[in-house]
Amino acid sequence: MKRKLYIACLAAIAILVPMSVAVKAVDVSVLPAGEVPNDRRLGPLKELSGHYFPFVVPTSRQQWEQRSDDLKRRVLVATGIWPMPDKTPLNPVIHGRVERDGFTVDKVYFESLPGHFVTGLLFKPKEVAGRLPGVLCPHGHGGRLQDYGEKGIREQIVRGAERFEGSGRYPKLARCAQLARMGCVTFIFDMIGYADSVQIPSEVAHKFGKQRPEFNTKENWGFYATQAESRLQSIMGLQTWNSIRALDFLCGLPEVDSKRIGVTGGSGGGTQTILLCAIDPRPVVAFPNGMVSTDMQGGCTCENCSLLRIGTGNVELAALFAPRPQGMTAADDWTRDMMTKGYPELKQLYGMLGAEKDVICHELLHFPHNYNYVSRALMYSWFNRHLALGLEEPVVEEDWPPLTEAEWTVWNDEHPRPADDPDHERRLLRYVTDESDRKISALTPKDAESLAGFREIVGGAFATIIGRRLDEVGPVERRQIGELDMDGYKYRKDLISARRHGEELPVVSFLPKRTRPNRQVVIWIDGQGKSGLVDEQGRIAREVEQLLDAGMIVLGADLLYQGEFLADGKPLAEGRASTNPRAYAGFTFGYNHPLFAQRVHDILTLISFAGSDQYGVGGVHLIGVNGAGPWVAAARAMAGAAVDSAAIDTGGFRFANLESYRDVNFLPGAVKYGDLPALLALSGPQRLWICGETAQSTGIVRAAYSAAGKSQRLNVDQGQPGGVSARIVKWLMSS
Repeated sequence: MKRKLYIACLAAIAILVPMSVAVKAVDVSVLPAGEVPNDRRLGPLKELSGHYFPFVVPTSRQQWEQRSDDLKRRVLVATGIWPMPDKTPLNPVIHGRVERDGFTVDKVYFESLPGHFVTGLLFKPKEVAGRLPGVLCPHGHGGRLQDYGEKGIREQIVRGAERFEGSGRYPKLARCAQLARMGCVTFIFDMIGYADSVQIPSEVAHKFGKQRPEFNTKENWGFYATQAESRLQSIMGLQTWNSIRALDFLCGLPEVDSKRIGVTGGSGGGTQTILLCAIDPRPVVAFPNGMVSTDMQGGCTCENCSLLRIGTGNVELAALFAPRPQGMTAADDWTRDMMTKGYPELKQLYGMLGAEKDVICHELLHFPHNYNYVSRALMYSWFNRHLALGLEEPVVEEDWPPLTEAEWTVWNDEHPRPADDPDHERRLLRYVTDESDRKISALTPKDAESLAGFREIVGGAFATIIGRRLDEVGPVERRQIGELDMDGYKYRKDLISARRHGEELPVVSFLPKRTRPNRQVVIWIDGQGKSGLVDEQGRIAREVEQLLDAGMIVLGADLLYQGEFLADGKPLAEGRASTNPRAYAGFTFGYNHPLFAQRVHDILTLISFAGSDQYGVGGVHLIGVNGAGPWVAAARAMAGAAVDSAAIDTGGFRFANLESYRDVNFLPGAVKYGDLPALLALSGPQRLWICGETAQSTGIVRAAYSAAGKSQRLNVDQGQPGGVSARIVKWLMSS
């Protein structure tokens, strides 16, 4: 009896000893207490002013072609017109002609979208013979009817900025009149909320400062609302669309030669000129004045939108017009450094494209911000040359009797102005939403060809929204902090750096000892960071141990603003925002990646690291649980074949359910392009396990895998919410 008891005690000790080692608490901290990673993203956010927006010229034409393709897509995505909306009938109305010496002026209105009017004035040479060049003139914040006043124009004349007391009072109309006298059909159209553009007031389009609760709703929202931002609906996007439709109107006039089109505007009109000429192939010459700069990028809500200038700026956006001829000036404003910062790079690019003489920047630092007579004279000469007008130089602007209020006003009794209607904004965005949803829904994959189209449009959009491909991570460096030899596994602490981007991640790695490594690496992403790899007692999680016993290596990390990124240890209650007091997402996310995207970048860094020769890896697998599923879904979509399989607990998350652009999971445009299911659909054809969804909610995912002929690689788990990690591990080890 005693012998049996002794043997039983020995057996118990044999069991307890290894268990005592196995349950030893694991300290997942990598840095000393109180330290945070050396990561530049912890610094100040980039703002529209007070920062440097350089243009780094690629070293080859091929590199520029790739870069310009990416940038053009960025402009289209950011302004909400990727894919390009269907163009509805303009239904143009031209009326109320008045005459001046050498030119005529007509009043114009047309529908850029059904029921939404663009208004303006059409200047034409009085004598029209054959087809004439056309010039589009977007204007800035002085408005189409900018008036210096009697005193102001005299001050301008004394400074040498203007010549005439009459027409010089109205510099934007003076520009159009002179271009018409030069032989160009010229259309100046109203910026939203200016002059006769009355359906969306200036207070909304340009003076917006505080969120409007009655418009920030899940249904019937307005501009600036979270739902609008989630669909990339912005005033800047609408103005860009108006510019495209204005060009449609101009090119559609029977007297206009659509192969000789110029675009010029100053200040906010310069911004519109830059964007239109970046994405529309029709203009052959441009003169964006007062906004091509490596400094301030445009201070109005109408000049900013989410995603637009992340990693770029106005000089590079203007470069998208190359090698077509482009002119501008530098004045005593944010363009003052153009002669040394911006213009040399533009000349370098134009030279590389064989057109060095087709870009010019004139130094006029003795004038403040302007599009005055002197600047206009430079533009006239530029257009004379590049529109082949054949006029004798110099081209001199002449005076003319200004238009009266009755002559410049588009609306009258016969053409009544639209009624003031606060719901116009809502109806407009409802129409835009329905049309966009229809186009995206039509991209649902049915076969290999339509799958390629889905990946081009939806995949391309998300590539812009996330803002980094796997091949853009760059070299990844590992700095070992420590290594522990535990019973059954090794435990490493590292700092992993994506040096190109100035990013650093604290990472823990568990390597098997009891089992021969099978060269498979599992990147375990948890909503709580790397602490999610251990239980409440600090012991390695049972599911992690199972993976180790199967011979797999398991990595965990703190992504940005998780774990050791938090100096006070408190999770972020909301995302960071620009210091600009105006509560507009575009002022933050027009220049900075959203936190959601930055966490996806971190996962891509881990994928790049895991796929290196650090472990002699044979396969890389992703797990996303406890709120991290959406980040992993996005990373999986961006990683391509570099990830062999992914297991994602979505928790039923949808971007459409977010109530604020300050939400830590906010991602501009995600709803427009199909929300989380579309990201999951982009995982194919690699192996994918999903839970938190239904058969109905994963319809597009199933369609994508079926179109790829890989339906067997998709597993939609509809089990209970509990035990998700265990089911993931079981699936991963069995496949």
